[in-house]
Amino acid sequence: MAFVQDGIEQIEAEELKALLKYKETMIIDVREPDEYEEGHIPGVPLIPMSTIPKVAEQFDQSKSYVFVCRSGSRSHHVALFLKDQGIENVKNYYGGMLAWTGELAYGLERVIQEMNELYEKE
Repeated sequence: MAFVQDGIEQIEAEELKALLKYKETMIIDVREPDEYEEGHIPGVPLIPMSTIPKVAEQFDQSKSYVFVCRSGSRSHHVALFLKDQGIENVKNYYGGMLAWTGELAYGLERVIQEMNELYEKE
């Protein structure tokens, strides 16, 4: 069940699985490339946390985002940062990949360098 921490909605695995089916929310992995390569949620793109400040102004304020990392800490910080930048509809996947029980994909499936690459797959 979702809850709020530091003004950011935290969602859990079952909620994330539901969001993956409907594609209304953009789910973004913010781990490092080597972590992503070792196992990630299929179809979820990678934008490493260190890249977020460079592309923050390119986030579409009309869209909804959920951020994923290893444990939920880095993704929570990304959500906080983007909310401070005016992106209101941001959520964190609480527990991160450590809590993920769904299917995994491997390799560098979809690494985003520029935000327009993210929106091209809609």
